[in-house]
Amino acid sequence: MLQLGEVKGQENVLVRIHSECLTGDVLGSLRCDCGPQLQLSLESIGHAGCGVLVYLRGHEGRGIGLTGKLAAYQLQDGGLDTVDANLHLGLPIDARSYDAAAVILTQLGLSTIRLLTNNPEKISELNRPPLVIVERVPLLVPLHHETLRYLKTKQERLGHLLDLTE
Repeated sequence: MLQLGEVKGQENVLVRIHSECLTGDVLGSLRCDCGPQLQLSLESIGHAGCGVLVYLRGHEGRGIGLTGKLAAYQLQDGGLDTVDANLHLGLPIDARSYDAAAVILTQLGLSTIRLLTNNPEKISELNRPPLVIVERVPLLVPLHHETLRYLKTKQERLGHLLDLTE
């Protein structure tokens, strides 16, 4: 039986790489699906009996920081979607890197993982030696009318693998 925290040498470990989101994770904002994704990830890892959650600081607002994110929120209130708001501010659509997560997973002794994600960019950045993603595990949180526009943008403009049927 594995002891809590032991993953070294385990195969096909369930992994969630979660980007910091003060507004969603801590404040419960419905402008994104981050808080529910974090909660569901922790529950899924618990049910699996073995897993890792890597919480990446510095990823607020897809890497633009809290100040940039709040400025983008104002533009979104005026009708822009999350992608166009970032571009209007002269900020990247997504400035995140998952290199630190890959290093952490490797240092934990993992090589094959089952990745909890809907983000194809995360898959392509992490699925390189010495890591192998053997399965993408969809992270499907309950839909809320407040987050639907945001999720449609993630699906249509960022290629996220989502099923938005209510």
